[in-house]
Amino acid sequence: MNIILLGPPGCGKGTQAKRLQDRHGMIQLSTGEMLRAEVESGSDLGNEAKEIIEAGKLVPDDIIIDLIAKRIQEPDCQEGFILDGFPRTVPQAEALETLLKEQNIIVESVIEFSVDDDAMVKRIVGRFACTACGRGYHEEYQRPLIEGVCDQCGGKDFMRRADDNEETVRSRLADYHRQTAPIIDFYRDREMLVSVDGMAEIDQVTEKLETIVG
Repeated sequence: MNIILLGPPGCGKGTQAKRLQDRHGMIQLSTGEMLRAEVESGSDLGNEAKEIIEAGKLVPDDIIIDLIAKRIQEPDCQEGFILDGFPRTVPQAEALETLLKEQNIIVESVIEFSVDDDAMVKRIVGRFACTACGRGYHEEYQRPLIEGVCDQCGGKDFMRRADDNEETVRSRLADYHRQTAPIIDFYRDREMLVSVDGMAEIDQVTEKLETIVG
């Protein structure tokens, strides 16, 4: 089964994609990871993308689509794939639709993680992690069992992402809603869209996704 996950940063797409991958063998595809891998490979496409990135420009849609076209033909994608956070615009959605038709590949569901912006800000701004092992925590929802000591490795140094502040998070959410609203209609018109409550507990979201994918 092939699916697309839509949702703003911090909504839990990555966590759920990993669970789907572990349970169903579907491969999580991130355009960022694909770009990095292609650049590191030294391929013609990778070198072209590298020049654009180093010039401080956005990688154009046609290169991203070429990356996806190449990646989904690899053997590990034959059991299904999960596009995580792509497409982000209607032109990208249209280009992806054309590509998939050319390769006779069907996307069965486009799953939107519906979120409450104020709750999302609270969720993201409260995040912090152990600098030694990367174990994630939250000021309110998931503090270390022993204050100041990582449950996993015993480390005592923690960090926060520089962009996990309210102003930046609200700006990212606004950008997401502005870009994605037309995509929601694009896939709804094609009767492919399913919405899940991205603010629910992690296991509840997983159960909902199982009813869609299973």
